[in-house]
Amino acid sequence: MQDDWQAMSAADLGRGIEAGSICPVALAEGFLDAITAHPFGPRIYARDMRARALDEAMAARGRARAGLRRGPLDGVPVSWKDLFDTAGVASESGSALLAGRVPEQDAEVLQRMTAAGTVALGKTHQTEFAYSGLGLNPVTATPPCVNDHDAVPGGSSSGAAASVAFGLAPLAIGSDTGGSVRIPAAWNDLVGLKTTHGRLSLAGVVPLAPRFDTVGPLARTVEDAALALAIMEGAPVPDLRGADLSGVRLLVLEGAPFDDIRDRPRAGFEAALEAMGAAGARIDRKNLPEVSEALALSAIIYTPECWAQWRDLLETAPDKVFAPILERFRSGRDHLAADYVAAWNRLNRLRRDYLAATAGYDAVLLPTAPNMPPDAARLMQEHGYFTTENLLTLRNTRIGNMLGLCALTLPTGTPSAGISLMMPPMADHRLLRLGAAAEVALRRQ
Repeated sequence: MQDDWQAMSAADLGRGIEAGSICPVALAEGFLDAITAHPFGPRIYARDMRARALDEAMAARGRARAGLRRGPLDGVPVSWKDLFDTAGVASESGSALLAGRVPEQDAEVLQRMTAAGTVALGKTHQTEFAYSGLGLNPVTATPPCVNDHDAVPGGSSSGAAASVAFGLAPLAIGSDTGGSVRIPAAWNDLVGLKTTHGRLSLAGVVPLAPRFDTVGPLARTVEDAALALAIMEGAPVPDLRGADLSGVRLLVLEGAPFDDIRDRPRAGFEAALEAMGAAGARIDRKNLPEVSEALALSAIIYTPECWAQWRDLLETAPDKVFAPILERFRSGRDHLAADYVAAWNRLNRLRRDYLAATAGYDAVLLPTAPNMPPDAARLMQEHGYFTTENLLTLRNTRIGNMLGLCALTLPTGTPSAGISLMMPPMADHRLLRLGAAAEVALRRQ
């Protein structure tokens, strides 16, 4: 495989296939061989899907030769988080309790991507049941962070991010329940899209908290994320042409997102703001009380749902689960149903109040994560450190999930520091267009 293929965007690879300069079979073989040869390959991929990938690549080659390509990503390889069902291939959600779980059919979003001609490379490692923002999984494997190989990569879509960052896939599909696309994307200097809940099908996706679970891409560019979203939702590609920041009104969310923030994430965020302001954006700062109150409700809303989803299986063999993950699950078992319902009623009011308070802005901005990727060995050795770092890691991204928003993280130019843009629910296409404009500004700094 040509070395530059591993660094190219999915869209550029697709354009190469369209022009006849890239053969889909050679492309798939190159990525599969790179996965096998890479020293971190076994820590990034739970399993490859070589036979399927080559069959799909050969079909894409035939369509390209006949001038019958199905779209801009026809023939482009994609990695899939291990919670997406793959027909005849194990889909275990990073858990020993689901070892040997082999679905009979693909997840619906994978079916759509396959129908559009993409090539399924394999399944990437993740946090157990997708229940951590760190990406640490001693049960299966912990992928490395591209900027610090001793650090965790962020989770729960840990292998998804690593597959793109290390050049072992041009595009990855992950999931986001509390930050699981955006955190690993930010820590590995990628673009990550948290779609609006309900926008993309969850059929054939191993659940964690169905009222919050979302599917989203991790990519090198906003264009790649937009192409993947369009295919998975069966809609036209968002129009990114001519997007710029002139006159755009942006609100920096002060308060909670900056509590205990580390120096490098703050510096990357402030540099990104400066670049966006220089590109014509008007930026205000405001502390919204709805945010802190929503975050305070997260434990009573998230943990009972996760516990209800998996309690029966977890208690069959709790020793097979990494202790901090089991503890998080069990923290949901003692909440009263009345408190859970009351919390949801309050959260729905807070969502309405937040949208009213931010209605005059095109997007709301915050650092994607307030901390840097922690050392994996220390997380294993110090239980308290795991707990505090995991909660801090998820704090900022969870705002978007709790308030029902769509969100996009972009690299700031500071390694492992991302900036997130949030918009109201179902504004995903507008978000991507604004993200494309911000991407240009950030690359100029």
